[in-house]
Amino acid sequence: MRKIDLCLSSEGAEVILATSSDEKHPPENMIDGNPETFWTTTGMFPQEFIICFHKHVRIERLIIQSYFVRTLKIEKSTSKEPVDFEPWIERDLVHTEGQLQNEEIMARDGHATYLRFIIISAFDHFASVHSVSAEGITVSSLP
Repeated sequence: MRKIDLCLSSEGAEVILATSSDEKHPPENMIDGNPETFWTTTGMFPQEFIICFHKHVRIERLIIQSYFVRTLKIEKSTSKEPVDFEPWIERDLVHTEGQLQNEEIMARDGHATYLRFIIISAFDHFASVHSVSAEGITVSSLP
């Protein structure tokens, strides 16, 4: 089976929840495949968003491109609904002045139908997520 970017909206992924939204920088921008677009938080932390795959997937590698994110926690769920999330990955990111943070994570036990990304803290009052990429394969469709 070929590995694909499971987080792309063109592959069926969808941002089903985001704790903040700016009409110029909506959450869908993180998964549209366009490097020029992004989602921005609107102050106060934590902030979170949930990506739904609409299928069972196995993620092998995550790449998150962001700006000003300090601590990121990722939880996953294999349920049909966005419930029963379990802790999966937590990272402290390095501040990169004037350029995007490019966090690459090799994933273990990456079976999921949903991912919840929680920005615990940031280096500034606002943070942005430019893209979320999940390399992996589709395991099965949801019943």
